[in-house]
Amino acid sequence: MKALLQRVTQAEVRVDGLVVGAIGRGLLVLVCAEPSDTPETGRRLLAKLLKLRVFADEAGKMNRSLQDVAGGLLLVSQFTLAADTRGGTRPSFSAAAPPAQARSLWDALVADARELHPQVAFGVFAADMQVSLVNDGPVTLPLAVD
Repeated sequence: MKALLQRVTQAEVRVDGLVVGAIGRGLLVLVCAEPSDTPETGRRLLAKLLKLRVFADEAGKMNRSLQDVAGGLLLVSQFTLAADTRGGTRPSFSAAAPPAQARSLWDALVADARELHPQVAFGVFAADMQVSLVNDGPVTLPLAVD
């Protein structure tokens, strides 16, 4: 699984003009499933996200995790993270998991996230979404979980 996380002071996802997911301080994470992924891959990704130390401690060092600061987690499916832009002028998305597999992996990720963290919000799989955020720092990190 590929993921791009952004530390935010706030973030929200809208579908058809309606807010479907929103958080205050926390992490906005764009997630892309790949063909070799399994539900266990998603669990490893979540474990990493919840413990990754990207929030400042009293000394201003990135030394606190999402769990430490009781922050929100907003997950958004985004197959375009698998884009291959090396050739031509149109990206290829063949490295992304096929839609049925990606949907199944997304559903498992959502279920696991609900179990593991108290403040979780989600985008809508395969929907046309508008994502708004205030990046804090800015802090933006790519993650890959095999």
